[in-house]
Amino acid sequence: MNRRITIATVVAYIGIIVLWHLYSPGRDIELQNPGADNRPPETARKANDVRIGEFFMRYEETASSLTGQWTRFRGEASSNILQTSDRIAPSQEDYPVLWEVTTGEGHAAAVIYKGFVYFLDYDEGLSSDMLRCFSLETGKEQWRRWYRVPMKRNHGFSRTVPVISSDYIITIGPQGHLMCCDPVSGDLRWAKDMQAEYRTEVPFWYAGQCPHVDKDVLVVAPAGEEILMAGIDCLSGEMLWHTPNTPKLKMSHSSVMQMTLHGKSTYVYMGIGGVCGVSAEEADRGTLLWSTSKWQPSVIAPSPLQLSDGSIFLVAGYGAGGALLKLDRQGSAWTPTIVEQYKANEGLSSEQQTPILYKNMIITVIPKDGGSMRGKLVAYPQSDLHNPIWSSAADERFGLGPYFILNDLLFVFKDDGELYVYEIRSGSLQLRKRQRIMDGVDAWGSMAYADGRLIVRDAHHIKCLQIN
Repeated sequence: MNRRITIATVVAYIGIIVLWHLYSPGRDIELQNPGADNRPPETARKANDVRIGEFFMRYEETASSLTGQWTRFRGEASSNILQTSDRIAPSQEDYPVLWEVTTGEGHAAAVIYKGFVYFLDYDEGLSSDMLRCFSLETGKEQWRRWYRVPMKRNHGFSRTVPVISSDYIITIGPQGHLMCCDPVSGDLRWAKDMQAEYRTEVPFWYAGQCPHVDKDVLVVAPAGEEILMAGIDCLSGEMLWHTPNTPKLKMSHSSVMQMTLHGKSTYVYMGIGGVCGVSAEEADRGTLLWSTSKWQPSVIAPSPLQLSDGSIFLVAGYGAGGALLKLDRQGSAWTPTIVEQYKANEGLSSEQQTPILYKNMIITVIPKDGGSMRGKLVAYPQSDLHNPIWSSAADERFGLGPYFILNDLLFVFKDDGELYVYEIRSGSLQLRKRQRIMDGVDAWGSMAYADGRLIVRDAHHIKCLQIN
């Protein structure tokens, strides 16, 4: 009996399958015009259709009484020097790690504003740039705003430091996307695509230029086909002025630095193809004052460093070495001259970090092509770019790691995740502390400090240390 039931079931299923294959619908298939299916507009998307800031998620809403600020690349004065009333002493005990965040692979460093930490991240799983906000005290994520932008890893993704005030936080993504958000709510204020709007050619290792703000005007150097530099209203996103790209510079990884040269406030930028100065004064803001093509490294990461009223130190890696630019001014006529240029093993040089000028000393880490000094922390007198007055010990070499000065202490983060603290003295430095923070990989992102807390990162982690 069971056998008959089994055979009947098999035959029935076979019959159903045969009929399914033989059946043909009686109606004809009709072609419809686009939109006839009543699908909501703009739901179909191309892979490269980037909608900056389209997604948002809030996780917590934490209040804070902290007031400290680290508002931009290299700090408030763009000098990587901070003098504060906080009592910072390199004690014998290890600095405690207060919290840690795992990130996408990258080197984008943080800003800090009144109890909150902000940084740009990249999520490979979602193929998305992300602006993330965390509590400085607890490390709990508050919110994130992100947008899909597919990319391939190239020594990580994100590289830039935001700029922040009470009214806005502005980021430059790896593909040159500008995004402005409210720093408290995370609401999107405005966005721009520099590749689409300015025809910018993003550098091979993605955008490394950090946004600069001057009196609520965002100053960026898209170095596009027609526009070299632009001033954008931070609140509205309206372009207020622009500088034509007559020098034909292309975007580098360097950032715009604001300097006073021969009494004139100037935006200085090192692009691929040369160096330029643009007026930062209200009467003629955006006017190209001078440019020179006598300094043309193929890759530029450090930013220009002002040495005096009319001299700027220029530096780059990959064999470029250093150069000294002198500026002469006669009325409205400017004459830029590269008065000396040399290889990394011949004097003051750097591959990735911008050197620091402090008390007539220029502090840097010598790049790997710097001969016997490679990787060492070195101090040069301001008046001599070739003969150092101090260098770190043979076992104190830092690779591409960052450094900054806090109350006469130099904090140096070796690119494998070890922290060094030096006391700066007249003409020398003394090692006061050495602490392993993480078994790091490519710890290149700059450090940030506020309210006794130091933020450090490698390619995959961000950590907060209590240092006071």
